[in-house]
Amino acid sequence: MSVELRNQRILLTGPTSQVGLPLARELARDNEVHGIARFQDPSTRKPLEDWGVRCVPLDLAKDSLEPLSKEYDYVLNFAVVKSGDFDYDLAANAEGAGRLIAHCRKAKAFLHCSSAAVYEFAGHKPLLETDALGDNHRVMFPTYSISKIAAETVVRFAARQFDLPTTIARFSVPYGDNGGWPWFHLMMMKAGAPIAINPDAPNLYNPIHEDDYIAHVPKLLEVATVPALTLNWGGSEAVSIEQWCAFLAELTGLEAKFETREDTLGPLPVDVTKMNETVGRTRVDWRDGIRRMVTARNPELLRSDAT
Repeated sequence: MSVELRNQRILLTGPTSQVGLPLARELARDNEVHGIARFQDPSTRKPLEDWGVRCVPLDLAKDSLEPLSKEYDYVLNFAVVKSGDFDYDLAANAEGAGRLIAHCRKAKAFLHCSSAAVYEFAGHKPLLETDALGDNHRVMFPTYSISKIAAETVVRFAARQFDLPTTIARFSVPYGDNGGWPWFHLMMMKAGAPIAINPDAPNLYNPIHEDDYIAHVPKLLEVATVPALTLNWGGSEAVSIEQWCAFLAELTGLEAKFETREDTLGPLPVDVTKMNETVGRTRVDWRDGIRRMVTARNPELLRSDAT
């Protein structure tokens, strides 16, 4: 059945994040959206509330879910905690996802945002959904990969247990007008700071623009199944850190200074064949997306001939 996100009641976790904020804005145009976050900084509520999002302060690691309605049409789980404390991060990311499904079991579908960080490092091989899992991000985020793997397992169990159609989408590198990893690299270039890259070059990923991931959400809900459907979620074209930093240099005139280090993330390209066939190819070319990102966030850095 086709999913149209209009006049629906939607629960969105992680609405204050770089990914969740533009998604919340778009969904709130035509739907009743409730947003869960800890809201440790009260100012993060204002843009959401201005768009009509009902903000619910809640910690998925420990708080009761009783303040939440049980009557949602769709649940989008984009929350992530990476404090470095295993007990807390597993409770928030894994147990929290399971409790969320149990509470919202009447929903039509559940979308769980996972990460390509669940895969075992395999160099430049584009990773399939069936490839080995591993502690990919430990060098930078000790709890992240393990928490994401644990969360996927809990979500799969809960989807079966409560017969809730579910999609688990393994995100690559989201970016857009609200920032992202390429923007952090731009800020490092502005500061003259070295950008760490793995010696196993080129450092390939699948960056996906916010326009594309927002456009994919209805389809990801539409294809949700029991047992849960798992697929890679990223740009249809693999791009390296070296490539997007070179393009940022071209746009701004700033220099990208690379520092080759073993103790940093290695390349992590994913095979998006299943995504392309199931929810559609991405449409925003990475160069256009990065140009838009710089124009939106730091127009003062653009060369006069790059606008």
